[in-house]
Amino acid sequence: MMSTKPKLHYPNGRGRMESVRWVLAAAGVEFDEEFLETKEQLQKLQDGNHLLFQQVPMVEIDGMKLVQTRSILHYIADKHHLFGKDLKERTLIDMYVEGTLDLLELLIMHPFLKPDDQQKEVVNMAQKAIIRYFPVFEKVLREHGQRFLVGNQLSLADIILLQTILALEEKIPNVLSAFPHLQEFTVKISNIPTIKKFLEPGSKRKPPPDDIYVRTVYNIFMP
Repeated sequence: MMSTKPKLHYPNGRGRMESVRWVLAAAGVEFDEEFLETKEQLQKLQDGNHLLFQQVPMVEIDGMKLVQTRSILHYIADKHHLFGKDLKERTLIDMYVEGTLDLLELLIMHPFLKPDDQQKEVVNMAQKAIIRYFPVFEKVLREHGQRFLVGNQLSLADIILLQTILALEEKIPNVLSAFPHLQEFTVKISNIPTIKKFLEPGSKRKPPPDDIYVRTVYNIFMP
């Protein structure tokens, strides 16, 4: 019998695939990974018409080959009831996710900056998080007094926000010091059983990017 588990095609690191891993894990879905390590592997996927726009992340799921991170996230979230119960909720979730992904993108690009720029960028990320993004979510949680951002149930918005908070805390440990509701949110969402399991050692969560990951990405994607 063929495997029905989703299969993720990406280098062995966080990058843009990590959000997909988070959402699958939160939904309790087991998945396989095929790690890209060489330009030839990428070329093979491209030559076989497996990548709609010649790019990864690519996820094989339900007989489809999905590309574009946000499209992949939407599909998995919708399938596993993590995308609200009506159009208004979905749109709210989508707005929150889009904003959070803008912040997450800074973290994804950070290891590829020159060393001098990396420290400056940490300051920039901290400012953006503390001034632009976290106050929004702090206010949402404070005003509706619920555990989740939208519709009083776990959604894509909660998952991506938690992913981003934890990744930021690796670089800026006290980034939530002025945000008590987000601190509480972080503890509560981290303790949801499927997410708790993903945060434990031995899961498919990837460690912070190191030099090996950066070199691998350059080797695969740079001309």
